[in-house]
Amino acid sequence: MASAEKPTLARRFLVRGRVQGVGFRWFVEREASILGIAGWVRNNHDGSVEVLAQGTRDQLLGLHSRLREGPRAARVDAVEVSDTAPVAGLSSFRIEGAW
Repeated sequence: MASAEKPTLARRFLVRGRVQGVGFRWFVEREASILGIAGWVRNNHDGSVEVLAQGTRDQLLGLHSRLREGPRAARVDAVEVSDTAPVAGLSSFRIEGAW
């Protein structure tokens, strides 16, 4: 059976813990780029970091694993995951709302 192009899935990750002020968004941007994932990462006012990621199932599983680890200075207490609809035209990964 010939393999068709793998479907693009989208997931929203909400990462809680010591994840702001420790380079977490730059870590996510690097890991997503390595994995070939499109989307964005941003800080939320409640101290969490939110990630919208689009890619194949395997790419998203890889990102989820990396989010649970985080960069060295971070402490990840929880990663909430929810499915969401893919965003048309999203082809790269970026940091949003860097303040």
